Amino acid sequence: MTMGEMIPIREVCKATGVNPVTLRAWERRYGLITPHRTEKGHRLYTEANIRQIQDILLWLSRGVTVSQVKPLLDSPIPEENDLTSPWGALRQTFLEAIISFDVALLNQQIDRAFRLYSTADLCINMLEPVLLQLQQRWQGQFGSQLEEVFCNSWLRTKLAVSLEQGNARSTSGPVILASLSDEHCEMGLWLLALMLSADGYNIDILEWNVPASELSLLSDQRLPAALVLFSSQALSAAQLRRQLPRLGQHLPNVLMMAGPAAMIHADELSELDIHALPERATLAYAALAGIMAAGPAI
Repeated sequence: MTMGEMIPIREVCKATGVNPVTLRAWERRYGLITPHRTEKGHRLYTEANIRQIQDILLWLSRGVTVSQVKPLLDSPIPEENDLTSPWGALRQTFLEAIISFDVALLNQQIDRAFRLYSTADLCINMLEPVLLQLQQRWQGQFGSQLEEVFCNSWLRTKLAVSLEQGNARSTSGPVILASLSDEHCEMGLWLLALMLSADGYNIDILEWNVPASELSLLSDQRLPAALVLFSSQALSAAQLRRQLPRLGQHLPNVLMMAGPAAMIHADELSELDIHALPERATLAYAALAGIMAAGPAI
């Protein structure tokens, strides 16, 4: 990369909303970013550095402290730059339609994709990569809240219809998916539900955060094949120390955790004998499908 392609710190601050003092602290104190230096010692950044900064902001928005971020950055957002490939072109069209708030184009694209591809392929190759790129884009971006609300509202409506149709056809035992975060819409939870529904499972989604200990009331009535907790945020002390231990004792071998919280709290969940699924919905789906296919002795 030539010097002409390098980005000075003032432009990085403008693009990300992070001030120079914070950027230097992340570099010196926590080893999170390594910019290039000119002969006079001026910092110059690449596009990859900016994506790193956006990833850091994403983890901080999830309730992780800056001192805990570095090991979590080992899970990079996948990129696909080949716009001549079918998936690359579809992702780019989908991304641009969301950014331009084009509902008609979004409906056209996703309806066509559902006809052409399997649900798992659609989630793995299009929906999840686009959502991950958008989450990164929404860190320090003007208009990000509007884009996020628009995207989540539209996609949730589309996926809810698909889940309702799947539940009407299902003859399988239920899988309960419950959010433990204060987020208005956990799209990873919805993608996981969509893929499980395509496998024939009846899906119960609880979007609003309820005390984890109260979920035993529903599970006693529904007798789920699995109860999957999901959060993109770090869990509270009350959830980790009181509610989850009680629920885990009540539902041994059935209770699991997915989403970024599963990665953030992997050690605590292991001590509670709660199965931590991979952070990303598509990987969590593959792991969960394997666990349930193995039967009750998990």
